[in-house]
Amino acid sequence: MQTSVYQINKGINKPVQFKGLKAQYIWYLGGALLALLVLFAILFICGVNTFICLGIILALGACVVSYVYKLSNKYGEYGMLRNMAKRSIPATVKSYSRKEFTGLKK
Repeated sequence: MQTSVYQINKGINKPVQFKGLKAQYIWYLGGALLALLVLFAILFICGVNTFICLGIILALGACVVSYVYKLSNKYGEYGMLRNMAKRSIPATVKSYSRKEFTGLKK
């Protein structure tokens, strides 16, 4: 009788990572690179020199990649979403009526 050997998936419940980028930052980097591709096409169609186009795109690409990696390292998987949610919480809640509080039970 032969026993079967199964591989254990040790990545269950872990965030998606690609070369150090976590979760949604992979999509941010992909979108930014797609925007740079469109910008290159626009510059090339407008008649800008190819080497100037490449220089602009490479410089902007390096800035975008470093910025996205910085965000990924600073906030982690859900930190930026938490930060945006925290900013949407009001500092004070004003009520001009006692009506909301009179129906509360202890």
